[in-house]
Amino acid sequence: MSLKRAYIVVFIVLLIDQVSKIYIKTNMKLDEYFTVLGQDWFRIHFIENEGMAWGAQIPGTYGKLALTLFRIVAVVAIGWWLHDSVKKKYSNYLIVPIALILAGAFGNIIDSVFYGVIFDHSNNQVATLFADDPYGTLFYGKVVDMFYFPIWRGNLPSWLPIWGDKPFSFFNAIFNVADAAISIGVGILIVFNKKAFAKKGTAVAAE
Repeated sequence: MSLKRAYIVVFIVLLIDQVSKIYIKTNMKLDEYFTVLGQDWFRIHFIENEGMAWGAQIPGTYGKLALTLFRIVAVVAIGWWLHDSVKKKYSNYLIVPIALILAGAFGNIIDSVFYGVIFDHSNNQVATLFADDPYGTLFYGKVVDMFYFPIWRGNLPSWLPIWGDKPFSFFNAIFNVADAAISIGVGILIVFNKKAFAKKGTAVAAE
């Protein structure tokens, strides 16, 4: 794959990510949700988080800033990795996942860096894009999440240690397109590890 095509993958994923986030932010109130095609296991549920992917949090006053700066450094490193992999003619099993991971990381960076200064808050109201009274400051924006798949909910069997006879929901995380792109990219690298790190034209030995 050429570098141009890799950047097209990044651009398309990034565009879908940001369009979906802006749509949710400007059409739904925080914690509002609706089901897709009437299926309770597939919901669009609007939440925001200040931490890592899948809603994880980093405590402390400067935790958010440190995470955002780390993400920026990571995106630069991943961008260099993508360029170097294309230059060295590595397999598309490597180039495509790197492009997905780059797009996902960049997508959440945009939220973290800019959303605090272009949107007002979403508490009990629909946010306004380019608001006169934004909810935060530069580098302190909140990441928008919306995809929720509570496929199964109920009490776990009592014989299970620690979690037995307690309410449980699978799948409980709420995520966005950027998170999904990162997860898919990492998944491809894990599943197709040998093919991913074989240069173009190099045969991968059969197992």
